[in-house]
Amino acid sequence: MRKTTLLAVAGATAMVTGFAAQTGTARAAEQCGDISIAQMNWAAAEVTTNIAKFMLDQGYGCNTSLVKSDTIPAITSIAENGRPDVVTNLWLNSAGDAYKKLESEGKIKRVAKTLQPGGVEGWWIPTYLAKEHPELKTIEGVMAHPDWVGGTFNNCPDGWGCRVVSDNLIKALDLKSSGIEVFNHGSGQTLASSIGSAFADKKPWFGYYWGPTVVMGNYDMTRVKLGDYDKAKFDNLQNKDASNPQVSDFPAAPVLTSVTSDFAKTHPAETEFFSKMSFKTDTMSKLLAWQDENKASGEETAVYFIKNYQDTWKNWLDADAQKKLSKLIGG
Repeated sequence: MRKTTLLAVAGATAMVTGFAAQTGTARAAEQCGDISIAQMNWAAAEVTTNIAKFMLDQGYGCNTSLVKSDTIPAITSIAENGRPDVVTNLWLNSAGDAYKKLESEGKIKRVAKTLQPGGVEGWWIPTYLAKEHPELKTIEGVMAHPDWVGGTFNNCPDGWGCRVVSDNLIKALDLKSSGIEVFNHGSGQTLASSIGSAFADKKPWFGYYWGPTVVMGNYDMTRVKLGDYDKAKFDNLQNKDASNPQVSDFPAAPVLTSVTSDFAKTHPAETEFFSKMSFKTDTMSKLLAWQDENKASGEETAVYFIKNYQDTWKNWLDADAQKKLSKLIGG
């Protein structure tokens, strides 16, 4: 499987190399020039930025550099230096007031949601369990039938933000009164492994997880409905040992692409591209699962996406860039 897939990737990469050698430098100087994109230190961000780089370099003639960063350092760099030009995979809930200040000062502007509906998190069960017992799609059904979920809630490791929220939800729901024990995982690896083990034997599983991730790409999970999302209630759930916690479902976490205001003015075509570049969250999870299965790099995963998801990305590009990319990959 891997050999065939990566041979195809290698062929596409060779086409890219030849195309760039013939046209890249002159076209970059004429049309686009240098672009810098912050590359956050998680898998979805690596894949997203490599896809953007491929399309900008080969479709728009840019010379794109990927700058290793993280949310707060990238925002700080823009505040101090006006660079990088583009920040994608920006989790707004983690960006805090520093990002809002840049927007209010007119230094940066959000142009798209990188992920639709956004990052997802919540309490989940395997879909095979939901099909067998549809009642388990709600927290009321889970608490009424604790044995159907194995009598255990798989909680986040200590120190994670989701641990605080889940601990407060456990208290608000009085989850333990239903006979469900809470298992606090020591690491993200054991939390992920517990899902894999359950699926291997088609056993019950109930707990917290999030996406896009390799796990959510590999395993068909159904989210348990905790109730309606209430901002005030959820804000309180984010405080450790919150007093009087009340139940709220998890919101979608906005994941943005933003560009500096200067970049938007000097690069309108490329800004329009970024305004259209958006992935369904489950699509990104599938890409990450493919990357993990094939031990592929971010560049290889970008080529795989471009070769196999043309219906997704074609409308991101202007007509000229569409022609160049389609010709390059034989589409």
